[in-house]
Amino acid sequence: MKKTEQYEFTRKALLQAARELFAERGYANTPTQEIVERAGVTRGALYYHFRDKTDVFRAVFEDISLSVIAQVTSAVQAAQGDLWERFCRVATATYLDACLDPAVQRIMLIDAVSILGLKEKYALDEKHAIGFVRVAFQELMNAGFLAPQPLEPLIHLVLSAGRDASLYIACADDMPTARKEMGASLERLFDGLRVKH
Repeated sequence: MKKTEQYEFTRKALLQAARELFAERGYANTPTQEIVERAGVTRGALYYHFRDKTDVFRAVFEDISLSVIAQVTSAVQAAQGDLWERFCRVATATYLDACLDPAVQRIMLIDAVSILGLKEKYALDEKHAIGFVRVAFQELMNAGFLAPQPLEPLIHLVLSAGRDASLYIACADDMPTARKEMGASLERLFDGLRVKH
């Protein structure tokens, strides 16, 4: 195996092991020794790739964020219907379905703010999710589905609703029912924003 291939293989093994352990036990209950044991690498390999456990968590968080955005993007591109249907219904449903994944719940929704801090988590959200939503809402506004208005406040209000919806689902005793109810509530919320022709 070439050096670059070995580098990527080791990094992926560490991230996969960390993702599994963080999802199962949470950040606080996951020692770095268990990450390296599950990954089948040395402790030195972990510190070659990452500064510390928080750096590992950050990389796992970013991987999960990118994966969720990729799922949403793919679903929107494959969906039939107008822009409103694709961006407001399909994207929302795909995001809420992704939030049923225990790794997404624990790492992205529950642990991220306490581990990374609100400012860094917000910056990472800006880097990944907010860009997608900004483009989508600008297209919806250009197409006349949304009334002309300042875009940034609207984006943040909608993302806040989505984050709270996903936390509600993650904390529910009956997650499938919570997912269904929250999906319907978000659809009604978005329908209230839509320009009536």
